[in-house]
Amino acid sequence: MNKGFVINFGSCNKQNEPQLLWDDIINNDPDLWIWLGDNIYGDTDNMEVLRQKYQQQLSNEDYIKVKSKVKVIGTWDDHDFGVNDGNKNYSFKEDSKQLFFDFFDEPKDSQMRKNGGVYSSYNFNIGGGIFIKVILLDVRYNQDGIKRVNGICQPNFKGDILGEEQWKWLENELKINNASMTIIGSGLQIIPADHKDEKWANFPIARQRIFNLLQKYKTPGVLFLSGDRHMAEISKIKLNDLDYEIYEITSSGMTHSWEALKEDYNRYRIGSIIPYLNYGQLKLVQLGNTIKAILSINGDNGTRYWSETLQYPIVN
Repeated sequence: MNKGFVINFGSCNKQNEPQLLWDDIINNDPDLWIWLGDNIYGDTDNMEVLRQKYQQQLSNEDYIKVKSKVKVIGTWDDHDFGVNDGNKNYSFKEDSKQLFFDFFDEPKDSQMRKNGGVYSSYNFNIGGGIFIKVILLDVRYNQDGIKRVNGICQPNFKGDILGEEQWKWLENELKINNASMTIIGSGLQIIPADHKDEKWANFPIARQRIFNLLQKYKTPGVLFLSGDRHMAEISKIKLNDLDYEIYEITSSGMTHSWEALKEDYNRYRIGSIIPYLNYGQLKLVQLGNTIKAILSINGDNGTRYWSETLQYPIVN
């Protein structure tokens, strides 16, 4: 039986707490692991402390097994960036960026180390000459920032989240894209617009800009992945100039989750929130002239909290 191309992904992972999900992830025999941010909890201006925290994660026996079997890629969010709600004004962002790439074994002479941020893209042949593109965005290095009032994030109506260098890069990645599916990973949620915490919707110009780019290039098979929220949920939106609905899978809480959370309004959500330890899975299988995409949110000991199957046309 064809196992297909299997992607596992997750976020919010404290390096000094029990990590119960890696054995489940290994049992899935994934082809790819994607970190979606808060991969460790650095929260420091001391780069030696940050380096040691990365090293603690790299020393985790189960994570070592994952790295030995699976290609690992990722982006960051605020806690591994170095400061809660961090933005372009973080004084140590360049030093932190280099430690991030050390964590991913990125060569010292890599062009990615020279970019203004940790954004990256990858093309994968999932079999039969069918390609998918994975684009990982950096929502911290160039972010203009927001203010909180009584714990509630306030909109920054003039602010940006990616910076012009990254926007130009992203547009080029979409323009030259011949993949049948385009998976876009972000440390912050892109579709949800209602909750009080950090999200793309706090930067309405930037959120509309990414939607406009997808419509401009008629990007096929877009699927958003995100983290940050210490719970999992699935959102869906229909953009006028695309002939399909875009799903966003938020998978967050690998070592700690928001179990007391009973409801958190999201006009775009499908189903209910999942406030338990979780990771996401995407299994891609060729079915005739389509890709069958089996999406799921999974937990410890083989638990499956949610699953849905979508189909995307294969681009020739």
